[in-house]
Amino acid sequence: MTTLAERLAARAEALVALPSESRQEAAILAEIRGSLPDTYRVVDEEDSVLLAFPERRPGMPLVVLAGHVDTVPVGRSAPGRHDGDTLHGRGTSDMKGGLAVMLEIADAFAATESGSPQIDSDLDVGLLFFGREELPFADSALAPLFDRRPEIAGAALAIVLEPTANRLELGCLGNLNATVAFDGEAAHSARPWLGRNAIHAAIAALAPVADLPIRDVEVDGLTYREVASVTTIQGGVATNVVPDHATAHVNFRYAPTHTPAEAERRLRELLGHPSAGVEIVGNAPPGRPPAGNPLVERLRAAGSLPIGPKQAWTPVAEFGLAGVDAVNFGPGDPQYAHRDDEQVDVGALVRSYEVLRAFLGTERTR
Repeated sequence: MTTLAERLAARAEALVALPSESRQEAAILAEIRGSLPDTYRVVDEEDSVLLAFPERRPGMPLVVLAGHVDTVPVGRSAPGRHDGDTLHGRGTSDMKGGLAVMLEIADAFAATESGSPQIDSDLDVGLLFFGREELPFADSALAPLFDRRPEIAGAALAIVLEPTANRLELGCLGNLNATVAFDGEAAHSARPWLGRNAIHAAIAALAPVADLPIRDVEVDGLTYREVASVTTIQGGVATNVVPDHATAHVNFRYAPTHTPAEAERRLRELLGHPSAGVEIVGNAPPGRPPAGNPLVERLRAAGSLPIGPKQAWTPVAEFGLAGVDAVNFGPGDPQYAHRDDEQVDVGALVRSYEVLRAFLGTERTR
């Protein structure tokens, strides 16, 4: 008889072995669909989404466990492998380890030969697997799903198994991306006064972003850190030519106290140099921490979980737009997300499962 750790490790390793870069999620969604217990009914599987519910019980609140199946490109990450108590490979932390936990929970809710579930719970548990999370917000697979399935708005809580190192992280930052273009006039670098240097204009315009101090914003006792960064810059054609064009990419992570429109105005103020042409290329809204939801406290108490803010963007914001309270809780460590040495400890998978099991109800002897 396999142990819980062995089952979780095997599930995660099998998922990691399936490449699933964004827009290439069909194979992993098919694998997950084949892994669902018969007690779960698939109610939506359009457009890189797999949504499954158990037979709903009258009066039982619905909790949705949610996780994205796509990854960033494999890059130079090592092929998926199991090394002692650690799983390595793209997606282990972000977030196929969390998917493995979701599937194990689904099995625990499945009926045994006696017809009784392995977990006694006063909650119904839905499962939502979705793709395109690693792409810009405009490419989201969740927004169309919420339009197709308005009943999701009736969920009492969504738990997004993003990597949090088994901490309970509430809310999330907004994520604003802009391209800034600068036009000049080419000239010989020995006679720069005959031209206009686009890179010099970029330096002047981007200085307020580079000099912007970190701003701590408190929301319901949680401190989010607003930050802005120039993440790419290009310009110039030769070492002896005054450049006539330069472009930069600016990323602004803003607190849940701001609307997307307010964040855009703030960024345009920072980039107010007359030579700067600002184009907003993406603006994912922030998510506020749930207020007064007793299931959030029940989850925290189930594992004596530390609570903190999510210093990143996650789909909890999209659940919030749909009217659903959502939190981040998952086994992956965010410090390994998207890295070439991406990994997750098997013990972290076990810990996530045990916390969710305690939150949902009492497990019967297997």
